[in-house]
Amino acid sequence: MSENIYVGVDLGGTAIKVGICNEEGHLLHKYEGPTETAKGVDTVIGNIEKYVRHIVEESPYSWDQLAGVGAGFAGFMNIREGIIILAPNVGFKDVPIRALLEERLGKPVKIDNDANVAALGEAWSGAGRGIENCVCYTLGTGVGGGIIINGKIYQGGGMAGELGHITVVPDLEAIQCGCGKMGCLETVSSATGIIRMAKDAVARGDRTSLSLVENIAAKEVFDAAKAGDEVALRIVKRAAYYLGKSMATVAAVLNPEVFIIGGGVSKAGDILFDEVRAVFAKLAPEPLQRGVSIVPAELGNDAGVVGAAGLLLRS
Repeated sequence: MSENIYVGVDLGGTAIKVGICNEEGHLLHKYEGPTETAKGVDTVIGNIEKYVRHIVEESPYSWDQLAGVGAGFAGFMNIREGIIILAPNVGFKDVPIRALLEERLGKPVKIDNDANVAALGEAWSGAGRGIENCVCYTLGTGVGGGIIINGKIYQGGGMAGELGHITVVPDLEAIQCGCGKMGCLETVSSATGIIRMAKDAVARGDRTSLSLVENIAAKEVFDAAKAGDEVALRIVKRAAYYLGKSMATVAAVLNPEVFIIGGGVSKAGDILFDEVRAVFAKLAPEPLQRGVSIVPAELGNDAGVVGAAGLLLRS
């Protein structure tokens, strides 16, 4: 075998996922090991090195074929300088991660935030493959985002793609977001926002089957909506409305060919997607709707690893 391979690293607070991709973005091999954050920064970095070497050694590929390593992190970073400014989930602060990994591995290293690499993974070999311009939303505890323009991550001044912090909720309905501002998309369209709205409805005494649920999760809200619960359906429509509204805003600025929705909330299926598409059709100018699709992500938990590997080729 003579082709180059690329290793992607998805660093989480509990586990480090690594994967080998080829130049077409196909995931060829993957491995997962513990992060061990409690043992400190040096241990975590040592584990990244260990897992990268392990996955190549147990694959049919040689170390010489490894063209480089990409890594995705949740946190604040100086991407150009390769420094993690703050990543609380792994205990990193002002860590020159790129230089440290390049020294340990003897290979080129690129880094980016987790939402960007997930978007790149989907654009490279997932729901956006073959498409040059797309925007990816990740709906989980918060709302993450990534923008792909001409096949590459768009970073702007370094923090482009913070889709969860687009202001969409009117002042009289807005609540404060974790970022400190009011009315962010994240307050209504994340799993956290959906759960909050459900708990508020129960606390008000609204007639809903959710009042019988001890620990409400977003999935239970969607399940109740699918079963005809009017309160749950209202919550889902509200979350979908503001998501579609944000897409209309993004379309006016970037005019992507595809909006990709990933993360746990996206597993709700048609009850979410149909409503988002309807809102987008209502709010986006008709010329900006032409040829635009809103689709679920395809790579699931592999998006971060694939996208991280793609940093070597498409960033």
